Amino acid sequence: MKTFLKFLKYLFTLSLLLVIAIAIYAYAPDQPIDKLKNDWTYPESKFVSVNDTDVHYRRSGSGFPLVLLHGTGASLHTWEGWTNALQNDYKIISLDLPAFGLTGPSKDRDYSIDAYVEFVNQFLSKIGVDSFALAGNSLGGGIAWNYAAKYPDNIKGLILIDPTGFKQMKKLPMALSIAKNKMIAPMLKKFSPKFLFSKSLKEVYYNDEILTQNIIDRYYQLFLREGNRQAYIDRAQTPTTYNTDLLNDLSIPTLIMWGANDEWITSKDAMKFKKRIKSAKVLIYSKMGHVPMEEAPAQTAKDANDFLKNNL
Repeated sequence: MKTFLKFLKYLFTLSLLLVIAIAIYAYAPDQPIDKLKNDWTYPESKFVSVNDTDVHYRRSGSGFPLVLLHGTGASLHTWEGWTNALQNDYKIISLDLPAFGLTGPSKDRDYSIDAYVEFVNQFLSKIGVDSFALAGNSLGGGIAWNYAAKYPDNIKGLILIDPTGFKQMKKLPMALSIAKNKMIAPMLKKFSPKFLFSKSLKEVYYNDEILTQNIIDRYYQLFLREGNRQAYIDRAQTPTTYNTDLLNDLSIPTLIMWGANDEWITSKDAMKFKKRIKSAKVLIYSKMGHVPMEEAPAQTAKDANDFLKNNL
């Protein structure tokens, strides 16, 4: 009996030490905004106040404006390849949406699609842009087509890259599943192991070879920006329903791009969008995942440029 009790005590101690070790490994404090600005801004980076939120954006090049919206967990950096490729032909405007990147949380904590649409409209008005082409990836794509439905006169061309919109049957990414769980989500604000980001990004990219340590570090550090983890939880727990009937009324020239190997949003949805948007063109990219503009920036930027030149 004594031997058995000693064994239980040993097992309890070992388990406790293991839990402590995991907690220490996973613990990640908030990153101060000043340090992140020093590490992750561009020479062209600017900040503008919209609804009492300092919005990080980048404006490069000259020509007709092309506005770029990133997806969940990302930042304006996801458009670096397109910015470099297209800035000689267009004025490229990319921004960190509220809840992400250096912009950080929204003061009212409203991360509904309607709120994002109004935010984008106010942001563009603030920087003096009222006629433009609009491109969005994932969540950014969902915001883009909803914006186009509400403010069609502002947009001359629309590019949707693996956009959100139709209900998905696939299993949610691990980080998003944790954020949606109201019981365990609060832990994410203090315990954010980097391996979760590495795992998620390997699902996002088809070609893991281009997933550099610098990319992983950027996603991870910006996620740790003060307030971003609570904002990520708020965003994940915000009910998101899309009125895809709005797509039927879009008559704006539209290009739909999709990675054939997208693990997050099936490429079958590309044809659902095409069925509803008049005269939409679809390009499916083989051996690419959820962010084809990052996996093949030269090819996708060229296709976008060809589309815009033919339709602006």
